[in-house]
Amino acid sequence: MSDNYMMEREEIHSKVMRAGRRTYFFDVRATKAGDYYLTITESKKFTNDDGSFHYKKHKIYLYKEDFSEFKDSLDEMISFIIDEKGEEVISDRHQSDYKKEEEVSSSDSDSEDSSISNFTDVDFDDI
Repeated sequence: MSDNYMMEREEIHSKVMRAGRRTYFFDVRATKAGDYYLTITESKKFTNDDGSFHYKKHKIYLYKEDFSEFKDSLDEMISFIIDEKGEEVISDRHQSDYKKEEEVSSSDSDSEDSSISNFTDVDFDDI
């Protein structure tokens, strides 16, 4: 069998999710026995000093016997994060005026007003 035939037989269904510099690939593939499994690949683009770029990839293989427990664990971890921190994204890498919660609570009450006025300060280093 040719390599192209094996690749066609192996790749059943795919979905791509772009998230900034990261891209996630969800691929349903077939085993030699004809059963299906899922691969999740994170690909992140890095730019070198000379302007060239490269990608780093990390891959997870998820088999049917692990789907239920994996889904339950993923749902539990997502719920924990949302319950503890809410859905708002907080990132010191993307907000030049970001302060840790301890710093905010110990500063004057005027800090809330100043953070709102600095809302339009945007850092494009990550784009």
